Amino acid sequence: MRGLAHVVLRQPLRGGLENAVFGRRGIPGAEMADARREPAAAKLDVDEMTPARAAKLQSERDVISVALVMPMKLIAPVATPAAADPLTNGSTWGIKAVRADVSPFTGAGIIPAVLDTGIAKDHPAFAGVEIVGRNFTDGEENDVTDVEGHGTHCAGTIFGRGVNGTRIGVAPGITKALIGKVLGENGGSSDVLARAITWAMENGANVISMSIGIDFPGLVHDLEGDAYPTELATSIALEGYRKNVMLFESLVRLATARGGVNAPPCIIVAAAGNESRRDEDPKFEIAVSPPAVSEGVVSVAALGPSAAGFEVASFSNTGALVSGPGVGVLSANKDGGLVAMSGTSMATPHVAGVAALWAEKLTKNAQFRTPLFSTKVLGSATEDGLAAGFAPGNVGGGIVIAPLN
Repeated sequence: MRGLAHVVLRQPLRGGLENAVFGRRGIPGAEMADARREPAAAKLDVDEMTPARAAKLQSERDVISVALVMPMKLIAPVATPAAADPLTNGSTWGIKAVRADVSPFTGAGIIPAVLDTGIAKDHPAFAGVEIVGRNFTDGEENDVTDVEGHGTHCAGTIFGRGVNGTRIGVAPGITKALIGKVLGENGGSSDVLARAITWAMENGANVISMSIGIDFPGLVHDLEGDAYPTELATSIALEGYRKNVMLFESLVRLATARGGVNAPPCIIVAAAGNESRRDEDPKFEIAVSPPAVSEGVVSVAALGPSAAGFEVASFSNTGALVSGPGVGVLSANKDGGLVAMSGTSMATPHVAGVAALWAEKLTKNAQFRTPLFSTKVLGSATEDGLAAGFAPGNVGGGIVIAPLN
């Protein structure tokens, strides 16, 4: 019996840092790390194995995490009633909502990574930006052409230049960006995303933005197709779900550890998911989905504009840490010009862009360290401007705000 494909995350034991960060049982303890040592690069492998072999492998000293490879899917934009973006002084409503339009910071010197469907590199919104791309799906390694358009839209919100007089980017001073294509025509998988995260960290990313989620029903369906009984397929998928949450938590800890040891600080921002259906029934709420639910990831809910203030989007999953503009967001269209989309996918790059502005401020103040970086981004969230009657669990700390001085 060969078993099922598992991703194995290892870190070579070089003394000091690895044991301090993960402990003998994976318990964080970065305060014990020797800041003079460069952390050993993490290594990812994918092997077929039985559950017994996976459990045995987990006990090996250099193994950080072992998780069943699960399918990943795009957190696809949600259809919402068409409405013109209420531009203010040439900026989209989202730019104004996070107050990037009045921030003295532009993201200069900060490197974001967008792990998505790729990018339309020749779009005018990305003129002057050095795009470092890597295709983790089928196809040429350096081909990050965006067929779907989702990644292009998200990238435009983070660092896009003005298009036809409209500001779409929260951090338009960014001059270098990492683009990891992790979703192709056949979707993606959790091992691919984990590999892309480590690639982004190793290439100097300060902010990693992800608008994709684990496809739990898809794995159950695949296992049933391999003749697994439904009950067994569901149980296997549940365990895979749990282990993948732990896998991404381990990657967050690696990012945190690297941020204090001769490597740039880095935080991971991810979409909460669009599975809720409050428009059908207020009780139809779904919790944050992986990888956003993993501890240490900045999970993002979606807000929309209204006459009464910002309101949580009916589709936005509950339990996110913070919120961002995610309804009727104008950004770069892969075929040129601008297009409006809605989803927690659209809210996430707003938060990633705000994070880039905070990173620039901390750098200028010689305070750029991962713990403080994360604290500043999360601490910027405010309930000011939200429509009355919101449920705190639906908006987290509130809408993130750019540094204003």
